[in-house]
Amino acid sequence: MRSRLQGLFAVYKPPGLKRKHLRDTGLNAGKPPAPEQRVRFLLGAVEGSEEKELTLTATSVPSLTNHPLVCGPAFTHFKVGVEHRLDAQASGVLVLGVGRGCRLLTDMYNAHLTKDYTVRGLLGKATDDFCEDGRLVEKTTYDHVTREKLDRILAVIQGSHQKALGMYSNLNLKTQEAYEMAVRGLIRPMNKSPMLITGIRCLHFAPPEFLVEVQCMHETQKELRKLVHEIGLELKTTAVCSQVRHTRDGIFTLDSALLRTQWDLHSIQDAIQTTAPRVAAELEKSLSPGLDTKQLPSPGWSWDSQVPSSAVNAQAAAGAVGG
Repeated sequence: MRSRLQGLFAVYKPPGLKRKHLRDTGLNAGKPPAPEQRVRFLLGAVEGSEEKELTLTATSVPSLTNHPLVCGPAFTHFKVGVEHRLDAQASGVLVLGVGRGCRLLTDMYNAHLTKDYTVRGLLGKATDDFCEDGRLVEKTTYDHVTREKLDRILAVIQGSHQKALGMYSNLNLKTQEAYEMAVRGLIRPMNKSPMLITGIRCLHFAPPEFLVEVQCMHETQKELRKLVHEIGLELKTTAVCSQVRHTRDGIFTLDSALLRTQWDLHSIQDAIQTTAPRVAAELEKSLSPGLDTKQLPSPGWSWDSQVPSSAVNAQAAAGAVGG
């Protein structure tokens, strides 16, 4: 089992669950199985017999075919790595690696794959940590906010971040190569960068509540909460974040994430084998030319600092790179 259980899989992290509780995911939480028993007839003296008669007695003894002293321990501790950190308040897709699959977590990071979030905001108040349950610092009115105004602000944010993405990718956006990469969605920052938003739209608007879908890279959940705060400021009001939900990480989506009741050895093994070809194909497509994609497994291989987030800050970051 140990040689086959190697690769990547995703779990669904519920809100409130801390990182230290995720590493076991059912793999290392079990106990070694008890040795199998077999019935043997042992020769012994009859109790109370003066003539020392011998008889065969049926006795249950451990089977040596799978005894730990013969074939070694039946349970192995698996090394589990975490690709993208979700803080305690956030929920959603979390990618884990097992065995040699932990090395692929670094490749996923270097591929700069986009991630999707749904972020829920609440108009009318501001807190010290941008969260709904933080310390209240201000209350404002929001009657003037409309869906059209919100959509307009989101469009400005997306445009400014796309400009910054072009700068951080070190590409000449006027070339045919850059155009083809943009069509295929392969424009990526070459190195570390601030949070970059490739797409943002409103999914639901019912004041004081609104729900925004964000496609981004190099983000943290704190930056996404701050983004909600800055959207509120752009709308001439205030806003706090009430929920951050991670819905996609590269090829891993909510549909492929194992629920807490599925964190067992067989479900994880099936998930690794199902996603292995897609992981290999995505990494080969997305990795930058500077990385050796020949080291990636083939699709048929079986794996047993404060940064800008608002429109104004993104424009400033793009200008700094361009200069």
